[in-house]
Amino acid sequence: MKKKMISVILTAALAGTLAGCSTELSNEYVTVAQYKGLEVPAPAQTEVTDEQVDLVIESNLAGFATREEITDRPAQTGDVVNIDYTGYIDGEAFEGGSAAAAELELGSNSFIGATDDYAGFEEQIVGHNIGDEFDITVQFPEEYSQNPDMEGVVAVFHIVLNSIAVETVPELTDEWVQQNSEESETVEEYRDEIRSTLEESTEDSVRAELQDSVLNTLLENTEVKKYPEDVVSAQEAMFTEAYTQMAEMYEMELGEFLETYMQTTEEELNQQAKEYAQQSAVLGEAVKLIAEKENLEPTEEEYTEGYAEYAEQSGYEDVQAFIDEVGEDALRSQIRQDAVAEYLVDECVQVEQTESAQ
Repeated sequence: MKKKMISVILTAALAGTLAGCSTELSNEYVTVAQYKGLEVPAPAQTEVTDEQVDLVIESNLAGFATREEITDRPAQTGDVVNIDYTGYIDGEAFEGGSAAAAELELGSNSFIGATDDYAGFEEQIVGHNIGDEFDITVQFPEEYSQNPDMEGVVAVFHIVLNSIAVETVPELTDEWVQQNSEESETVEEYRDEIRSTLEESTEDSVRAELQDSVLNTLLENTEVKKYPEDVVSAQEAMFTEAYTQMAEMYEMELGEFLETYMQTTEEELNQQAKEYAQQSAVLGEAVKLIAEKENLEPTEEEYTEGYAEYAEQSGYEDVQAFIDEVGEDALRSQIRQDAVAEYLVDECVQVEQTESAQ
């Protein structure tokens, strides 16, 4: 009987200990049921290939290409030409079919290709001289995802050939590497440098994917009691203002811009803004609870570093101007969220996905 009583007491004590270790957090707005050990899909691990390294090097070399204007011969495959063109269907110019001073590398297959009945756009420029004006006839592909309405359509383009040039891409040599790399001296070292950069980028992408996953899973484990209306209102306004500014850039009213470029309406945008704002506010409350519980609140020095980092990523040289533009509260919230996301990734359980689960 005595042993049984001791067992009951130990069981009760253990239960109390386990309850005390619960990761549930709560405030007036939300209850976070779990945040440690969140199960998230394991990101696919990809290795950097030789082909990827080659593509980056080719792109880097192309950035140092020199251009020589050609005036004593017709255009030929491989040249870069500058053209004006206007497209016509049944004698009528069509929307999106015109451009001025467009640059095109002949043979790049960037424009409409050949079909059984018509030569390609670029092929028909070959052989013409600077100053020539001429018409070409082409046929859009039978499958044309950019504009299904144009599939298989025959069009005439009036071309004005403004200039012809040849671009020369430098060879990858030790000398070129020494002139253009701060880390490498030889071609082999440069290839290793590029590979290392790509691997770091891949790791960053994997980490970012994990952060998105844990934050989404955190939301799934967060119960809403009520929304912080002031935060929701501010987030809604910010969401809508972003689209309003885009519309102004196009010199259009918001409704016209949404229908033309976003295939949506103001009513649908307002609903999206509300959903985004509510979700963002809930996540913000959950993040604040975790940051307080786990002592993850960034220091003022870390906030300052975060401001500078985000300003640089956004192309701002003046950090204070960036803060004034975005809002200090919004930036502090994002920097705090970054810190909590890093913690959650370290605490999460990555689950390998089976084919059936995918």
